[in-house]
Amino acid sequence: MEIFNSIGEFFAKDILLSLGVAVLAGLIFNRIVKFLGLPNVTGYLIAGVLIGPSFLQIIPQDLIEPLTLLVNVALGFIAFSIGGEFRISKIRSIGKSVLVITFFQALVTTAVVDIGLLIFFPPAVAISLGAIATATAPAATLMVVRQYSAKGPITDILLPVVALDDAIGLIVFSISLSIAKILSAAESPNIGLMLLDPLREIVLSLVVGAAIGAVLTFGMGFFHSRSNRLTSIICAVFLGTSLSSLWNLSSLLLCMSIGAVMANFYSESEKMIDITDHWTPVVFLLFFVISGAELDLGILPTVGLLGVMYIILRSLGKYFGARIGATVVRESKNVKRYLGVALLPQAGVAIGMSQIVISALPEEYGIKIRAVVLCATLVYELVGPLLTKFVLTKAGEIKKDPKPENLSIDQKAQ
Repeated sequence: MEIFNSIGEFFAKDILLSLGVAVLAGLIFNRIVKFLGLPNVTGYLIAGVLIGPSFLQIIPQDLIEPLTLLVNVALGFIAFSIGGEFRISKIRSIGKSVLVITFFQALVTTAVVDIGLLIFFPPAVAISLGAIATATAPAATLMVVRQYSAKGPITDILLPVVALDDAIGLIVFSISLSIAKILSAAESPNIGLMLLDPLREIVLSLVVGAAIGAVLTFGMGFFHSRSNRLTSIICAVFLGTSLSSLWNLSSLLLCMSIGAVMANFYSESEKMIDITDHWTPVVFLLFFVISGAELDLGILPTVGLLGVMYIILRSLGKYFGARIGATVVRESKNVKRYLGVALLPQAGVAIGMSQIVISALPEEYGIKIRAVVLCATLVYELVGPLLTKFVLTKAGEIKKDPKPENLSIDQKAQ
C-alpha cells in the first residue's frame, strides 16, 4: 500500500496530470477488453477502479468531488444524445409501447424491492431502496448501443425507456423519500413535498430544456460552419447543466429536452448530432473512468444480506416489470424476453439519490443505503454492459462480425 500511496501522491499533485493518466488508463483497458470481446464501458470502469482511491490513488478521494463537474457535463451530453432519439415520427410508431413499458418496469421494480426488503429491514430503508431501484444508467446503455451499432425493435424501445425512466424515477423517489422520513422521524405528511415538488422539478426541467432547445434551433440559422454549430450545441449543454444545478432541476431531463427540440425542429439535426458524437468520446471515457474511481471496494464487506437482496430483487423487478409491460402492449417475443435484462445497468442517478438520502434520513439509515447503492453500482456497471451486449446479440440486433463501415463512431476513432 505504501507504493500505491507514493504513486498516488506524485500524480495527485496536478489535476490535469491525473486526468491525463485517467485518459491513458481508459485507452489501455479499452484495448484489453476489446481483445476479450467486452464492451468499452467495462474497460473504462475497471481502469477507474484501479487508478482510484481503492488502489493506485492517482485520482485520490479529494479529487473526486472537483471532478464531478466533468461527470455532470458528460451526463448532459449523454442526455442530449438520447433526446435526439425522440423524433416525433419515431415516437408515434413506438410511443405507446415506450410509455407502458417504462411505467411497468419502474413500478414493478419498486414494489418487488419494497416488499422483499420490508420482511427483514426497517421500513425507511426498504422504501428508500425501492425508489432508488427504479433508476437506470442511460450512459452505459447508450455506449453499448453505439459501440456495436445495435439496431432493431429492442434498441428502438430501450433508449427511450432509459430516458423516460428518470422522470418516473424522480416522482417515485420523491414520494418514497417523504414516506421514509415520516416513518423514521414521525413527521406529519406533507402533500407539497410528496407530490408538488417532484412534479415541479419535472415540468420545469422539461420547460427550461425546451426553451434552450428552441433558442439553439433558431440560432443555428445564423451559423453556416459546422464548427460554429457544434460550438452552439456545446454552449447549450453547458448552459442546461449549469441551470439544472442552480435551480435544483434534473440535468438529465433538461438536456434531453434540448436534444428532443432540436431533433424535431432543425432539419439538419441528425448531421449535427453525428458531429457532436465525434467530439464527445473523450468526455464519455473520462465519465466512466471517474465513475469507476468513485467505487470504493472497501464497502463490499459492509453491505451483507441487504446488498445481496437489493441486487437480486431489483434484477427480478426490472426483468418481470419490462416483460409485463411488453406483454400488455403486445410487443415481440424478443422484446419480452430480453428488454428487462438490458435495463439492469445503474450508476449516476442512483448514486445521486443515495446522496440525498444521507441528508434526509437518520445517519444509520443513510450510510447503510449509500453503501448498498455503491456496491450495487459496482456490480451493475461491470456486469450490466456485458448483459446488454449479450441480449442484443441474442436478439440479432448486434452483428457478431460487423463490417468496418458499420462500426460505431467510438470504434472508428480507435
